[in-house]
Amino acid sequence: MPAEGKNQDTSATSFVGGMRESGNGLLVRVSVIAAIGGLLFGYDTGVISGALLFIKDDLHAGTLEQQAIVSVLLIGAMIGAIASGYLADRISRRWTKVLSGVVYVVGALGCAFSVNAEMLIAFRFVLGLSVGTASFVAPLYISEVAPPKVRGGLVSFNQLAVTSGILIAYVVDFLFKDVTDNWRWMLGLAAMPGAVLAVGMLTVPHTPRWLVSDGQRDRARDTLEKLRAGDEDADIDQELEDIEEANRREGDTKVRELLKPRIRPLLLVGLALAVFQQFVGVNTVIYYAPTILADTGLTNSSSITQTVFVGVTNVVFTVVAVLLLDKVGRRKLLLTGVAGLTVALAVLTAYFWSSTLQQHAPYLALGGLLLYIAAFAVGLGPVFWLMIAEIFPIGVRSAAMSVSTVANWGANFLVAATFLTLSGAITRQGTFLLYAGIAVVAFLVFAARVPETKGRSLEEIQAEVADDSPAHH
Repeated sequence: MPAEGKNQDTSATSFVGGMRESGNGLLVRVSVIAAIGGLLFGYDTGVISGALLFIKDDLHAGTLEQQAIVSVLLIGAMIGAIASGYLADRISRRWTKVLSGVVYVVGALGCAFSVNAEMLIAFRFVLGLSVGTASFVAPLYISEVAPPKVRGGLVSFNQLAVTSGILIAYVVDFLFKDVTDNWRWMLGLAAMPGAVLAVGMLTVPHTPRWLVSDGQRDRARDTLEKLRAGDEDADIDQELEDIEEANRREGDTKVRELLKPRIRPLLLVGLALAVFQQFVGVNTVIYYAPTILADTGLTNSSSITQTVFVGVTNVVFTVVAVLLLDKVGRRKLLLTGVAGLTVALAVLTAYFWSSTLQQHAPYLALGGLLLYIAAFAVGLGPVFWLMIAEIFPIGVRSAAMSVSTVANWGANFLVAATFLTLSGAITRQGTFLLYAGIAVVAFLVFAARVPETKGRSLEEIQAEVADDSPAHH
């Protein structure tokens, strides 16, 4: 392994400069296009929060139907993530993302023209198939084209796209809140980024790692040379040799290989990151932020307006994470972020528990939401997607990432499908207190088990991280 800091950027400035120089702009361009998959995920996640306020009246949707409208997308996403693990290996990362964009366009237009709750639920499921596929393949694709020194920032383009999509959705909700058929416009506009993803992926190369696994060594070399043009530290021969060696070592690995002793600890880390990322309640904030704020006495219009601040905070602190991941490291940002969101959940618990605070300090609800989303955006948000793209060996990477992504969507579904019911059963403050307790457990698990991976090649991580101890911290 290279000496600490030898092949990584040491400041936000050098990080940005490294991205600009790598591949004469090609590396940045393909990473941005691939990350549009994250934009689809983010837009759909955010837009439903405002649209739901109008859908429930227009389509006469009760509590269970509202939860179904939100959560059925997540069932589709789980199925999409399962299918994408196979498709990414069989037809390539690139063509899987093209297919994802096409399906997203169909789902978005279907949602916009829905005439009842049942039809809307069905097309939200179709959207989920695309979102689950895109959320899986985007970090996989970027991690396989990026050099180690800027991989953290480039893979986190995906998370930046997610948060940007959420912010765009909140702004769209705000702009269309007083327009006739407002929720239809909110949902239908999603077809535009879906089309951009499908067309954009036709202009980018296959990843070198997929080309090697498909027996196309010469094309893999050509692609590496283009991606590393202008990078003085690049060693094309060595990188290609490392990829081939990793590919030979893994061979045609089956899914059952995930349970072998050398892989199992890594899979457990991936699953822990996947499940805790959702069980700390992040998507109650994203999906139901206007609903939460409306519970403080705000009107629907004011709630949507304040939710835009949540979206802006999400994007700003994701940018902070992108700039710091290759400098500070994944592990430190993860632990700092989890600690911060635990404090935020305690604030929200106190606010909804105390009628005095609700009467005299209404700003605490928005403040708690902003602190929560900022802490999530610098830690669990980007680190989960980055690390599952880094820690698994190439032969099982697609399968292991697929399993982790499915677990993430499954946990997301459980949280989204139960939030309103849970709030009714144990009160809003009780729900936030439950999430705070889970966050404490998450912090302890991450402190004990999550390794540091900054500045290391995927092949180095493959060779050195897969043991049954929390070493390599």
